[in-house]
Amino acid sequence: MTGLRELQRRRVHEAISAAAIRLFLERGFDAVPVAEIAAAAGVSKPTLFKYFPSKEDLVLHRIADHLGESARVVREREPGRSPLEALRRHFLDRLAAHDPVTGLNDHPEVVAYHRLVFSTAPSLLARLHQHMARDEEALAEALTVTHDDLTAALLAGQVMATQRVLARRNWSMLAEGRPMAEVEQEAVRAAGQAFAMLSA
Repeated sequence: MTGLRELQRRRVHEAISAAAIRLFLERGFDAVPVAEIAAAAGVSKPTLFKYFPSKEDLVLHRIADHLGESARVVREREPGRSPLEALRRHFLDRLAAHDPVTGLNDHPEVVAYHRLVFSTAPSLLARLHQHMARDEEALAEALTVTHDDLTAALLAGQVMATQRVLARRNWSMLAEGRPMAEVEQEAVRAAGQAFAMLSA
């Protein structure tokens, strides 16, 4: 029964998320009321808020799914591999997989989703910055195993900013209509340059 309840919960979560993203991409974040999303997903407004505490979370949960990922990479790295090298390798692996979080994914819905996140309401951007701050704090904590508190905090801030700049740059090139193969080659080169600068 627990398994069935969890499966049902996941289905409702996905139905709400899919309805919200579809409506936001069609009409924009500000133009779609939460009540309409709930109706499109076949749930009540109170039920929607049980799954997503705010309207902003309806968009950003796809990014929030990666919360703590960099910290996990540092904690679970191979023996003898430095934290920065583990993060570099992970970012390159995500590029190779065309993970949307790297910005290197040319599926029309992914490109439109990034446009929604980067070019929309101040409340959405503020919520995004909250997620990024939590991610940075988690990475800094993981780095204190090998660095003092100040160094860990500074490095975490630099790493998260670097990944954010690289991802937005990749998305921007794809949004401009540049071919995926060309953007991927440039994305790998830029990531190599960025992580070399961090190492220095």
